Amino acid sequence: MTTKKVLFICQAITPYVPQTELSLMGKDVPQAIQDMGSEIRTFLPKWGNINERRNQLHEVIRLSGMNIIIDDTDHPLIIKVATLQVAHMQVYFIDNEDYFQKRLITCDKKGNEYSDNHERAIFYARSVLETIKKLRWYPDIIHCQGWISAAVPFYIKTAYKEDPPFAHTKVIYSLHDEMLTASIPDNFKNCLAFRNITPKVIDSFKLEMKEPDDFPKFAINFCDGIIAGNSKVKPELLDFARSKTIPVLDYIEESDVSQRYADFYDSILEK
Repeated sequence: MTTKKVLFICQAITPYVPQTELSLMGKDVPQAIQDMGSEIRTFLPKWGNINERRNQLHEVIRLSGMNIIIDDTDHPLIIKVATLQVAHMQVYFIDNEDYFQKRLITCDKKGNEYSDNHERAIFYARSVLETIKKLRWYPDIIHCQGWISAAVPFYIKTAYKEDPPFAHTKVIYSLHDEMLTASIPDNFKNCLAFRNITPKVIDSFKLEMKEPDDFPKFAINFCDGIIAGNSKVKPELLDFARSKTIPVLDYIEESDVSQRYADFYDSILEK
């Protein structure tokens, strides 16, 4: 039996960001899946509140330097890496001066959501996928966590679907209650456009892209499986996934959910 390869695209991992239910899952699940024998890669945005010196981040020159073009604007990609010693796990950090440096996760210090959060998610998604291509590493499963990874399922099933690393990849998205509350901006489709996926092609999917809940629904539409990451996930989002006949793993009230997640991965791969 070949070793399963799992790519974790996270929003939060403790101890790099303050400890929350989301950041604990960001550390514990990849660590446990790795301990079960799977090969993993883990990504995290280099949020402005991550202390590079204390966490011993260093730039990976051979992976950095690419420009990610969003709505005709170039955004240089910087890749950093650190080892989470307690978990024996390497973490890749996606960095960029415009989107992450000197900026917090969802809101600024006054509690206001950043107006370009949806655009930041697009940059993060494409940056991770381009880095995986450079690594020449072919994931069987991509497990996405949080709003920042919501554009990944779309790209895997459209613009990147014929790229060798992703041709047979299954995508799972963990829903949490830490969601964006702002409406999707009018320029979202222009920002999302990439390769042959033009705004006109995006329109052909007939997706609602206005209200805050439309963003997780946008992710759900292109997923192979959905996980309720905590007990506060909106039931209507899980119902929406079921209406699309997408397998759903309901919230598990256990301290260690990793085996259930691993079983869910296997069930998705068997389809």
